[in-house]
Amino acid sequence: MSWQKDVSEIEQRRLLAKQQGGPEAIKIHHAKGRLTIRERIEGVVEKGSFEEHGEGAGFAEFDADGEIKSFHPANYVVGFGKVNGRRIVIGGEDFTLKGGSPNAAGLRKSVYAEELAVQFKVPLIRLLEGGGGSVAGASGDGKRPATVGSPVNAEPRFRIIARAMNEVPVVSGAMGPVAGFPAGRLVASHFSVMVKETSQVLVAGPAVVERALGISMTKNELGGSHIHSRSGLVDNVADSEAHAFALMRQFLSYMPQNIWQLPERIASDDDPDRAAEALLDIVPKSSRIPFKMREVIEHVLDQGSFFEISPRYGRGQIIGLGRISGAVVGIIANDCMHYAGAMTAQGSQKARRMMELCDTFHLPMVNFLDEPGFMIGPQAEKEGAIRYGMAAVCAAVQSTVPWATIAVHKSFGVASAAHFAPNTYKLAWPSYEMGALPIEGGVAVAFHREIAAADDPDAKRKELEEMLSKGRSPFPLMESFSIHDLIDPRQTRSKLCQWIEWIEPLLEELKGPVQWGMRP
Repeated sequence: MSWQKDVSEIEQRRLLAKQQGGPEAIKIHHAKGRLTIRERIEGVVEKGSFEEHGEGAGFAEFDADGEIKSFHPANYVVGFGKVNGRRIVIGGEDFTLKGGSPNAAGLRKSVYAEELAVQFKVPLIRLLEGGGGSVAGASGDGKRPATVGSPVNAEPRFRIIARAMNEVPVVSGAMGPVAGFPAGRLVASHFSVMVKETSQVLVAGPAVVERALGISMTKNELGGSHIHSRSGLVDNVADSEAHAFALMRQFLSYMPQNIWQLPERIASDDDPDRAAEALLDIVPKSSRIPFKMREVIEHVLDQGSFFEISPRYGRGQIIGLGRISGAVVGIIANDCMHYAGAMTAQGSQKARRMMELCDTFHLPMVNFLDEPGFMIGPQAEKEGAIRYGMAAVCAAVQSTVPWATIAVHKSFGVASAAHFAPNTYKLAWPSYEMGALPIEGGVAVAFHREIAAADDPDAKRKELEEMLSKGRSPFPLMESFSIHDLIDPRQTRSKLCQWIEWIEPLLEELKGPVQWGMRP
């Protein structure tokens, strides 16, 4: 007796699952300018590399002859694929079925995505679009008793999400409207991106907000990219879905497969001794004139390797990934174009997350220092800037990876401690100055009586500032061996390329879990 009929039904279910919500639902989805989940997966992974898990998951209805008359596939698609030549797990909601709100099989597959990535120790890519749970049918059909909730001995549902963040790189994209649980998944990532025109991220949608709070807003007004690129909820904003896919692949190109491996060091044809002449005069003699720290970073790193993260959030700080002599490094820098580079509450959280990312995946840190201190003023006090600033300080001093800090311009107050980890390689430029306070503010506090009593208070203030500024030369730091070296700014790249060779053997010893794991 043959099993051909059963085998044919298996293939039929797989084919029906690939029809998703049906031609009309797909047409409506495309009309909104969005791809389907299967199109997205094919857009991210290398051609032909997707290996789906649970192709036939879903529920069939049969006619009187036992033939399938309808099929409701799981509305979450998941499986292996390849990105940058390496295996990853990729999955996401099918918005053409129930608007992405999980059906029974879809929910199981969505939870399986993290399990699969952790089991095989490979990166996870989530392509999110949906509204999480639904109250429809929540009370059962009323015909028979039903269990409610999870067994008392069940493992916490979200533990696997936390575990994934501490074992494998997790990348998430908001590809359309994302609310509830999918929004929680989005932020529980090492890198997140949303599409500028077609995605929104919300704890709850407009109907729930209006019912609960009496506030009427559109999805875009509540959680569009213009909101969350500045709230810090997402890292980067893409112009299109294809752009989002490219950003995800680019981020993963800097990451190892898991915490038990190191990222690939690639061959670099950028001369380690390249000395950019522009660095010699990039910092103005006047401390009141800002300069472009991103240009410093670009001149020092391997050309074209800097990948900036969260550019619109906490704008006094710059973070990202790059390469030096082909080796991956994490970058933190101050941007004096915004708040003079001071650490705001947002900037401190941004810097701390970068430190934790690098510690989790054993990436060396390069820090370009131009720190005026924690942000001051009424807004900073309302936001609790010093609390978040001290969290960044603690993250730095508890860091386990090698650091190199280049003191570019200034370093004042307690906030400067967020730029030095244990055993930091310390280099300084001639433009570097340090102290408890900036001279201008320090003079105003320490000499306020003398200034007020002078015939010309402004002239007296200027005289005192000039006198004190002469005592802030970095040469005594070099003489006292308080820094490793005072260097010509043009030597920065060659010094860091040399440092990479020193530390590379040490990174092998760091592989595995860290004491302070990363959280959203």
